Amino acid sequence: MRNILLVGAGKSSVSLINYFSENAQAENWQLTVADSSLKAAQDKIKGLQFCSAIELDINNNDLLKAATDKADLVISLLPAHMHIGVAKNCLQLKKHLVTASYISAEMAELNEHARKKNLVFMNECGLDPGLDHMSAMKIINQVKADGGEIISFKSFCGGLVAPESNDNPWGYKFSWNPRNVILAGQSTAQYIEDGNLKFIPYNRLFLQTETIEIDGLGKFDAYANRDSLSYRKPYDLENIKTILRGTLRNQGYCKAWNVLVKLGLTDDSYKVNIENLTYKQLVDAYLPNGSKSIKNKLADFMAADADAEAIDKVEWLGLLSDIKINAANASPAQMLQNLLEEKWKLQPTDKDMIVMQHLFTVVNISGEQKKITSSLVVKGSDSVHTAMAKTVGLPAAIAAKVILNNKIKTRGVLMPIEQEVYNPVLSELEKHNIVFAEKELG
Repeated sequence: MRNILLVGAGKSSVSLINYFSENAQAENWQLTVADSSLKAAQDKIKGLQFCSAIELDINNNDLLKAATDKADLVISLLPAHMHIGVAKNCLQLKKHLVTASYISAEMAELNEHARKKNLVFMNECGLDPGLDHMSAMKIINQVKADGGEIISFKSFCGGLVAPESNDNPWGYKFSWNPRNVILAGQSTAQYIEDGNLKFIPYNRLFLQTETIEIDGLGKFDAYANRDSLSYRKPYDLENIKTILRGTLRNQGYCKAWNVLVKLGLTDDSYKVNIENLTYKQLVDAYLPNGSKSIKNKLADFMAADADAEAIDKVEWLGLLSDIKINAANASPAQMLQNLLEEKWKLQPTDKDMIVMQHLFTVVNISGEQKKITSSLVVKGSDSVHTAMAKTVGLPAAIAAKVILNNKIKTRGVLMPIEQEVYNPVLSELEKHNIVFAEKELG
């Protein structure tokens, strides 16, 4: 019997847990789901075989160590900053590790230690990061194998609401951690375009967007993600002329979100401790004094940076209303999150949607230039069995299987960019209707 420990039973764990339960008998697996809330863990495994639930305080290292010691492999779906404690226990106890988060500096420092202990610490193995790496590397390696050169690479991904469940003017509902959405983009975006280094600071990020079109779905806003430059080396594209990674939102979202950024409502650096404050009063506190209505004052303040549609979106949220702020001693970002979690909540029968697209410009061995697109669209079934849970959880689960079956020979702190990882993962994902549609244009 091979024991798997899952730490964190949040929204993204559903598909992963189901996968392990469904394959447990054939693979000789037993899954333990650990969470700070025993009820959350028990709810996730209800009716499933070969699964058990335990309560686990991640800050209690003795309990974490005891749970880790019983496992052959650990999967952490905790918030990214909590992985390192799990990783250090895995290192000490010689257990493989899988996460769906970016490799932090602290995690990277464990690389040589993990290699020496013959361990796989597979990170960035979810959706984005994860499926983006695997699907991109599949094409990059194929182009190179055919003697071609990639001169431009752009990659975009968005966790959105499906069109049939899109019933609000923002075209957005939460299918993953709301806090990450509120704080998105706060580090300066870095990329290369036509050989020129480019930076977009946070105060311009949601204005400097481009339009991306997906077959059958139409057009989307796209804004640049953090540091695209760091992907040149792992993707082996160090001499590329254009490289950009970005996030997709429905059209109009970015211009309206920029209003919240410019107001200061996404600031998480300080707290406001005023009781009985309304959202209207909060917004007014950020605006110059004047006798106009709050909506008109906001429109004047934004000037050319927002149109009437963007201001209407802000009003729809309730930010210009007398709704009381249900958050004592909270940052503006926390106050905003409290409101949005109600306004952007997935209803029980709502479906979310994952959209990803890679755009390559390639020069082939004959010197001809062509374009290649690789697109993914996945819809969820309801507010629990989401596309987000499916595309985050299944890649991590399948990667764990490949590791447990000793199919990965590379050791250390890894990303899923090698063929020994992405080929079996992408192949099995197709059985779950997670399929990239590739198109080549001359």
